[in-house]
Amino acid sequence: MSDATIAAGVPAEVSQDEKAYAGLAHALMISTWWIGPLIIYLIRRESRFVSFHALQALFWRIVFTVLNIMGMVVFFAVMLSSVLSASHGNAPQSDSPPVLLFIMFPIFWLVMMGGYAISMTLGIVYCLKAMRGEWAGYPLIGSWARRIIGA
Repeated sequence: MSDATIAAGVPAEVSQDEKAYAGLAHALMISTWWIGPLIIYLIRRESRFVSFHALQALFWRIVFTVLNIMGMVVFFAVMLSSVLSASHGNAPQSDSPPVLLFIMFPIFWLVMMGGYAISMTLGIVYCLKAMRGEWAGYPLIGSWARRIIGA
């Protein structure tokens, strides 16, 4: 072990079992949202490597879920206000649907699909890194996980 590795408290060699569980946490994040990484974290909490990777996947899914909920609340508020203003005479009477609906829905859909693409990319890339035994951290979220496990 090098001095930097010893000082950081990070073991130089990670077992195949730990690599598999850490990679599985990222892979399961894609399909099971936060449940898969949480279960892996709870089962393999004693391994700092697995905890680090499982916490990153778990934190990303929590942040992504909160952002999804906030986005849906804003989307539905805009749609409801648009429909209500059109039906109460604040807008010129017409039989056409609200224009805001046709502007907001594609934007909302693109943002949601972009978020899913980012989640899938993070899951695949960091699954591969974990399977190689790398202590690779997500942007911003990696430092949270590193601080919690004490690495």
